[in-house]
Amino acid sequence: MAKIERIEIQMVDLAPKVRRTDAIQSFESQETPIVKIIDSDGAVGIGYSYTIGQGGPAIMSLLHKTLLPKLIGRDPSNIEEIWRDMLFATHATSVGAITSLSLAAIDTALWDLRCKKAGLPLYKMAGGAKDRIQLYSTEGGWLHLTPEQLAEDALERQSDGFKGSKIKIGHKLSIDDRARLSAVRNAVGDHFEIMTDANQSFTLSEARRRARLLEEFNVAWFEEPLHADDVGAHENLAASTSVPIAVGESMYSLSQFNEYLRRDAASIVQVDVARIGGITPWLKVAHMAEAYNVAVCPHFLMELHVSLCCAVPNSNWLEYIPQLDQLTHSNMKIDDGQGVPSNEPGLGIDWDMDAINARSVNGLEAIIT
Repeated sequence: MAKIERIEIQMVDLAPKVRRTDAIQSFESQETPIVKIIDSDGAVGIGYSYTIGQGGPAIMSLLHKTLLPKLIGRDPSNIEEIWRDMLFATHATSVGAITSLSLAAIDTALWDLRCKKAGLPLYKMAGGAKDRIQLYSTEGGWLHLTPEQLAEDALERQSDGFKGSKIKIGHKLSIDDRARLSAVRNAVGDHFEIMTDANQSFTLSEARRRARLLEEFNVAWFEEPLHADDVGAHENLAASTSVPIAVGESMYSLSQFNEYLRRDAASIVQVDVARIGGITPWLKVAHMAEAYNVAVCPHFLMELHVSLCCAVPNSNWLEYIPQLDQLTHSNMKIDDGQGVPSNEPGLGIDWDMDAINARSVNGLEAIIT
């Protein structure tokens, strides 16, 4: 039986392809830790994680000094056991972003290795529920863009077969958010979904007030209206509006999702494979949401989420924000506004190792044997 024999890590820092702003922050860069696991058969699994500009070196340090040395000599097919052991090895720093993002880089590499050795693509290995997923675009909906720019981008996406666009909201005056939504709705008509995202910027009272505005435009969902830790406020808001409430990108554990689902505090789950700690817990959240008859519409990382969305039956949408183009030989396949997962064994990401090596951040590379 093959054992983990060697692990290589490096980090690439990718500049955003466009300016990305929301109500509380700007996307500075995508720090991308990359983990390559080689077993004693010579098989290779590659995984990754990300930040939006802060914390990358901390992730790399946790991987290098604490987590990865514990993997040498282990059976890489025991993914569930490894994930649990790594979680408890970092028990004092869990639940938290740095730990979860570190676990995700390991877990995705192990799944890549498992799929390759089985000769199966991830979407089939993890469930095989469908072979494509509808796309919506966020890339043309950032907060700094004018109503005219938002409408122009939505029309372009509509012509490409997309069925929805996300518009960032959270301007100080609700009339400014109204102008943004009105411009898009007037441009695309009623047979096109508009998603909205406040990025945790509102108080409960203001979120209630904005929800009335969103009802006017029949939006698909109201994303992160409040601080992600405030389950009670989300429960209150969800009970007071017909607009579906979406949460998940800022949540890092199964128990957080369970609490939201149990209390009917959200009706769209946006679990992020990196922030939840990898494919192993992502699938658990998705199946838990299915038990509550709640849809999964994951946050970011479309190149990996396309396969996970196609693995489970309760996924409705895949968020279009391309970011790995500079590190891959080919892009995610899109057919008439739908994401199509790769049928190649593994995660389905066609890494360009020469490009990765050329962009690797000096001083953060390491080899563990």
